[in-house]
Amino acid sequence: MLQPRLRPLASGTVSLCQSAIRLSLLRTYATQLQGSIKNAAATNEGAALSSFAAPPNTKSNETESVVMRTYKPRTPGVRHLKRPINDHLWKGRPYLPLTYPKKGHAKGGRNNSGVITVRHRGGGHKRRIRTVDFERWAPGPHLVERIEYDPGRSAHIALLTEQATGRKSYIVAADGMRAGDVVQSYRAGIPQDLLDSMGGVVDPGILAAKTAWRGNCLPMHMIPVGTQIFNVGSRPNGGAVFCRSAGTYATLVSKEEETRADGTKVMTGKFVNVRLQSGEIRKVSKDACATIGVASNTMHHYRQLGKAGRSRWLNIRPTVRGLAMNANEHPHGGGRGKSKGNRHPVSPWGTPAKGGYKTRRKHNVNKWVVTPRIRNMGVRRNKKTTS
Repeated sequence: MLQPRLRPLASGTVSLCQSAIRLSLLRTYATQLQGSIKNAAATNEGAALSSFAAPPNTKSNETESVVMRTYKPRTPGVRHLKRPINDHLWKGRPYLPLTYPKKGHAKGGRNNSGVITVRHRGGGHKRRIRTVDFERWAPGPHLVERIEYDPGRSAHIALLTEQATGRKSYIVAADGMRAGDVVQSYRAGIPQDLLDSMGGVVDPGILAAKTAWRGNCLPMHMIPVGTQIFNVGSRPNGGAVFCRSAGTYATLVSKEEETRADGTKVMTGKFVNVRLQSGEIRKVSKDACATIGVASNTMHHYRQLGKAGRSRWLNIRPTVRGLAMNANEHPHGGGRGKSKGNRHPVSPWGTPAKGGYKTRRKHNVNKWVVTPRIRNMGVRRNKKTTS
């Protein structure tokens, strides 16, 4: 059992009896690495349930300090353990009608013939797959019941309840989304009450101010340029395919628009340009879906598992170096001592593993292979020497 890591008390401020009572009540099993965590519940107090949620700050704060939970090293397994602080997550079981057990779904990295196609997979804790809605065609306000952990993905998920029908669904939660928020989807079109509030005419400025809020799903042509988005789709009738993991987001770069005489802008093209986190500028349909904000669990990549057993719980098997194998198991194996026989680094199947063999552009991919041109040059050179 993890022991509490007690914070030092100010000397001379309390008596010994008060200190003993305080120590008995204190159950702090971990401490923050640096910074502080804001009380998420305080931000949601007094928030009225309406058709529009409070507009959030969708811009990511790059100067935000890394806040992780560390543990006092009472055992070797928790000495290097670091976790993101997610005290707002639901502590109970998931909503079972939206889940199904993961049994035989490539748990061991094998295909339908039983052949291992993905190495280092196997074991792990029993899981239930959550059915996540990546399309979000249902219009109207949806209440966020709770934020849950999903073992099948790095980002957190939110359980929504449609206010009109009471139907529940799971979506990928946005960073900062909490229980009690209200989100909507505008993929099916602009609702009549929103159109009436604009005077029956679509005003792009008013439309963006009332719709482009964190957690709302919009078609691309309704999103202002420069907005951070996640769960980005590619086709008009498809679901989200990009930026679905923890802390990822894309940026809407440009649209093909023209300005009318009255100053309003109208889209003329069929596509918009989106910059992904890799720096790639991708062209997607203007009717594709996207969610405003950044995917939740932004501190996921700072975590440290702390011990090998925690990897086994996550269905990850050990990785053995090729140098430590036998000669019949890997091209680097065998020999006396630490030696791979002066061979360039290769995969277990002999393909080069370094030097850009897989990442270099096509005209340089075959650098390791003797091309027919070089082979013919050698033949001509031999003819000259023999003559």
